Amino acid sequence: MALIRLFLLTFIARPIAQFMTGADVIGREHLPAKGPAIIAANHNSHVDTLLLLTIFPVRLMHCLRPAAAADYFLKDPFIGWFSRKLVGIVPIERAKAGSGVDVLAPARQAMAEGAIIIVFPEGTRGGADDEMGELKSGVARLAEAFPEAPVIPIWIEGAGRVLPKGTFLPVPLNCTVLVGEALSWAGDRSVFMAALRERLLALKAEAPPQRWS
Repeated sequence: MALIRLFLLTFIARPIAQFMTGADVIGREHLPAKGPAIIAANHNSHVDTLLLLTIFPVRLMHCLRPAAAADYFLKDPFIGWFSRKLVGIVPIERAKAGSGVDVLAPARQAMAEGAIIIVFPEGTRGGADDEMGELKSGVARLAEAFPEAPVIPIWIEGAGRVLPKGTFLPVPLNCTVLVGEALSWAGDRSVFMAALRERLLALKAEAPPQRWS
């Protein structure tokens, strides 16, 4: 199954992502060279996950594990199988957050096994305007659990216009993926979250205008 996933990401998902978005990657040198690590990105479209799974070198694709909403991706048996086995999601039970259930346990287990976890701290997709919503503190809890793991902020510009929430046909506009320098855990969740938000907004400010792809 690992070889099938590698083939899917390398020879199917990557060309599709490039065709749909003509994505430019700025700051690729800041991507982690190994796991455990955390990718923290803004979220406006399902295209976001596709892009983040395909900007890494082939040798790291087996490490990539997107954190994803279990209530959305596991509600259908086939989509659930595809999401777990081929996309490699780490399912997060959002509905159980705050109920005493450790919803981040699967993500911590994946990181303990050397995964590069992809998280969207906003918790859900935003609109096509690329405005960033409130960041949830789960990413800080993961960083606290793995203080030596780098946290890489990434701003994805334009994915919400290429494939807006609730639509199925992509618009041929390019996207830009801006990769920032790693953040380190400094011992305080609120300080960490403020720094992450500041880094993401700084990357957004550097994004070039979209163009037709």
